[in-house]
Amino acid sequence: MQKYTLTLILGLLTLLLGCTPKVKPDPQALEKIETVTEEKEKESTEVEEKKEDPAMQKYPDGVEPPEYKRIAATGQSRVNDKRIEPPFWWVGMKNSRVELIIHDYRVRGYKAVTNHPDVRVIKVTNAPNPNYLFVELDISPRAAARPFKIALTKGEDVRTYDYEIKARRSDPRRVQGLDASDLIYLLMPDRFANGDPRNDSVEGMLQTGVARDKIFFRHGGDLQGIIDRLDYFSELGITALWLNPVQENDEAYESYHGYAVTDHYAVDPRFGSNELYLELVEKCHARGIKVIMDIIHNHVGDQHWFIKDLPSEDWIHQFDEYTKTTYRAPTLMDPYAAEADRQQMSDGWFDEHMPDLNQTNPHLARYLIQNNIWWVEYTGLDGYRIDTYAYPDQDFMADWGKAMQEEYPKLGLFGETWVHGAPIQAQFTQNNQLREGYNSYLPGVTDFQLYYAINEALGRQQGWTEGISKIYYTLAKDFLYEDPYRNVLFLDNHDLGRFFGVVEQDFNKYKSGLSLLMTLRGIPMIYYGTEILMTGTGGAFGEGGRKDFPGGWAGDAENKFEAAGRSAQEQEAFDFIKKLARYRKITPALQSGKMTQFVPVDDIYVFFRYDADRTVMVITNSAPEAKTVATQRYAERMRGFRSARDVITDEVISDLSAISVERNATRVLELIR
Repeated sequence: MQKYTLTLILGLLTLLLGCTPKVKPDPQALEKIETVTEEKEKESTEVEEKKEDPAMQKYPDGVEPPEYKRIAATGQSRVNDKRIEPPFWWVGMKNSRVELIIHDYRVRGYKAVTNHPDVRVIKVTNAPNPNYLFVELDISPRAAARPFKIALTKGEDVRTYDYEIKARRSDPRRVQGLDASDLIYLLMPDRFANGDPRNDSVEGMLQTGVARDKIFFRHGGDLQGIIDRLDYFSELGITALWLNPVQENDEAYESYHGYAVTDHYAVDPRFGSNELYLELVEKCHARGIKVIMDIIHNHVGDQHWFIKDLPSEDWIHQFDEYTKTTYRAPTLMDPYAAEADRQQMSDGWFDEHMPDLNQTNPHLARYLIQNNIWWVEYTGLDGYRIDTYAYPDQDFMADWGKAMQEEYPKLGLFGETWVHGAPIQAQFTQNNQLREGYNSYLPGVTDFQLYYAINEALGRQQGWTEGISKIYYTLAKDFLYEDPYRNVLFLDNHDLGRFFGVVEQDFNKYKSGLSLLMTLRGIPMIYYGTEILMTGTGGAFGEGGRKDFPGGWAGDAENKFEAAGRSAQEQEAFDFIKKLARYRKITPALQSGKMTQFVPVDDIYVFFRYDADRTVMVITNSAPEAKTVATQRYAERMRGFRSARDVITDEVISDLSAISVERNATRVLELIR
């Protein structure tokens, strides 16, 4: 900028005088001009920053992001909220042992006993912080399920705590797991529906009130609002609900999304209660809908009770100065990776107010595993989606997956793997032999590779590997997985721009993407509002798309939960998903059936899903003009069929030699003998 300023001054002098100036400019004067120019530019930038969209305000007035500093484990001078976690346990678990974490003032050095004859104290471990004690219990399978006492003794001092072991519940609808027959609906509880305005603001929490005009503030959605809309999910054809995290997020800012947990054993009171979450699961199960809990092992919120009184300094990863993760997952398996890169990827923090947990600490590792077992046993939920799966210690993640599957063989598990490249993604899944001596015990992942491929197919001209060809090449790498049918497919989610906006509100592309989503291998997932053409983008993690569902709040101008509140195109979109979902539900060929794909040619991609009973032909035209597809090339899968029925329009095609497809469209055809 300084050079351009000097050149401009000389140029003006040349124009005014008609010649090159003979007097050399005073350097001090030029320096002064340049300084003033820089200050003006700075002022202009600050003005532009102040003009930022108020809807994207991140921090409430008077709130600043926390300043990073190391946290010592010396112990608070007082403990106001005594805790034992897990808060209770069960008789008859496959692993009869449970480790309690007791948080109370100066309990280090105490011995522990119980007054239950069939519950024995196996081990007591002190923590560096004197306010913690780890007590391992062994619960006999013949133990009576009842309350009992745990006594801590040190000399003449005795402290007594109430505890309870419960009987396990047996109900075939509990812990059903997930498979390719499911259609998942992802929703953000704070943004879906407000069923109980009384819990919009909870006194004593760090962020109070609602501000629906601001993306980063709370809006008031809750569990009751979801319970009130269960008929809506059934009508749409949804078989599983995935809620963004519901545990307490008592943070001063960005407390709405759920990913900064401050209490692992409590639902955020602004969403409801543990009892209400249990009610949600049971009412979903009564309707044939499964429930997926979103969990985070990588980090917590900086206001978590155990961060404010850290059990040990190695409970979290700490640095001399704030160190952010690199987000570079390939360093975990890169044979040439620098150790420094690998360490920063795993140990660096995700955000200033999200301390990074150190799962190599055995007590923390056990705490996290037991917490996830507790929620399954307490509620009967059907699956876990693991946030930021690549970031925690990978040996811990393997131990976690093994423990979950041993206790609950049917439990659905899939991890968020926001990575690039099928080999990188596949290495996080189980039984693939891609990492020597390592097994993740993770059945499935969020399939970002197919997300990239579908979006590219809808937005880019076909090349050798580009455009529609990318779907073909992505699926051709499925040999990397033990079972790619366990991967979760999606067109968008809470961290991404909304799909209808990404395809520039092209309705043909919208329907084409959904047709691919519902017919390709795997477990399809749709993001709340996709069925009514919601749009939105912006922010580092797609925050601009985290909008309220119209009609979820009393007084909303429109209610799109009802057909009367939808536009004609929105209703067409809703009906399109509904019809595809219902057809998929009654068609095992689209769930567990085999798949044959043909190399895309001239913007046309064709694949077949089939079993002994049905064959479904899917034709995608990625060209901007309609095409007629000659079918002789696909004879090996079409032989013996005389006609086809369009699953969406119900049109019967009697001549299968050539099939017409609109521009940027996908046809789903059931072949008829």
